[in-house]
Parts: sequence; C-alpha cells; structure tokens
Amino acid sequence: MEEQARRALTAGLVEAIETGNPLARMPPGTGPRSLADGEEVAAAVLESLGIVPCGLRLRRRDGAPALVGPMVDGRLLPDGAPVVLRTLRHPVVTAAAIGVLAAPLAAEESGPPAFARIHPALDIAATRFTEAPEEDAALAADLAGLGLVVAGKGRVVAPGPLKVALGRKGTRPPGVEVDLAAAFAEAAAVAREWGGLPAGGLLVVAGLSAAVTPEAGVFRARLGALGAAEAAFA
Repeated sequence: MEEQARRALTAGLVEAIETGNPLARMPPGTGPRSLADGEEVAAAVLESLGIVPCGLRLRRRDGAPALVGPMVDGRLLPDGAPVVLRTLRHPVVTAAAIGVLAAPLAAEESGPPAFARIHPALDIAATRFTEAPEEDAALAADLAGLGLVVAGKGRVVAPGPLKVALGRKGTRPPGVEVDLAAAFAEAAAVAREWGGLPAGGLLVVAGLSAAVTPEAGVFRARLGALGAAEAAFA
C-alpha cells in the first residue's frame, strides 16, 4: 500500500471515529494490500486518537480465517447496556467471551493463558464505511470491525467446552458446542506474535455463535455454565 494512500485511509478512519461520518468505499487497488497493511493502518488510527489498546479481539467467522484487531476500553459496555442501532453501521451480533489475564502473556513464552476471570459477552461488530468492506485487509484496517462489546458477570473458571446460544431474550435459540480453550489459545498465540499483553489485559474471542443482525429488543448470549450477557437495542 502506498504511503500516501495509507495516510489518507488513516486520516479518514480517524475522522469517521471522531465525527461519526462514514467513509465511502475505497476505489479498487487503493486499499490495504495485505493483512499486515491493514493492521498497520489500525495501529496508526489508534495512535492518532491517543488510544492505547487494552487487549486483543479475535473475531471468528464461518468459512473464513479469523480477523484480529485491538480491543479498546471505550468500546466495552456493562451487561444490559442500551445500544442505539442508528449509531452503528451494518451491525452484526455474535456471542463472545472475554478473558482477563491473571499473568502477563509474554511474547517469548507458550502455553495456555492464565485468566483471573472470564466474562460471557455480546460482540457487536460494525464498520466505519458506508458499505462494509469485503476484503480482509480492509476489514483489518477498520479495527477488525470493532463496534461494541457488552460484558456479562465474570467468573473464576477455566475455559472448556460450552454450549453457546444467541437470540432474543425469552426465546430458545439452538446452541452450538464451542471449545473455548481452543478459541482462547488461538487468540493468545496472535497476541504473542504482536508482542504480548500485560496482566489485566483482555483477550476477546467473538464469533462463538452464528451472526445475527440486531433489531429493536433485548438480545442475549448464553455461554453454558459461564452465564449470559445481554444488550437492549433500540
């Protein structure tokens, strides 16, 4: 990606975050050419905004490689939080889990991460563009689609197999079996490649359920014995 195009995309994303005004779709051949390009743009966007990431977010997708991007404190909401749909572009909701690191995740080490607690969560992906990018490199630049993450009550548990379901509160949507330990191991491996995380840092794994386009109402993600998280969309 040419330097001029990188600077222009970075400035455009910064303005979109600050003002809420979306970016037009990038003309063919002008966007990031690789995931590394996209991740570099995302890092530059946060640096320009003076935001230090609080962790890493891994967004799993059916039939496609997971997307990875930064997690930001200001995008984390408490359980039951109201979410105004018109403030989000092309929102997509999936069940998620948030692991709070009990010990540093050092780049030179290996093995499973140690968690102080794990929270059930709702991941609400969104975009800064008028049309959601289709190319993975552009999605990476767009903070991997980071919108909002709604966290339920944390528990001191070890990650393991869970039955995960997502749907309107009061309904009984079908669940899927998820190996949460494997999902966190994947996120931890990427975090180490990126240089590691300190104790207290967050590992967010999204896409643990099928994606849902939210409408007005309360949506709940249930993660087996880990509990549930919900958000009220309006």
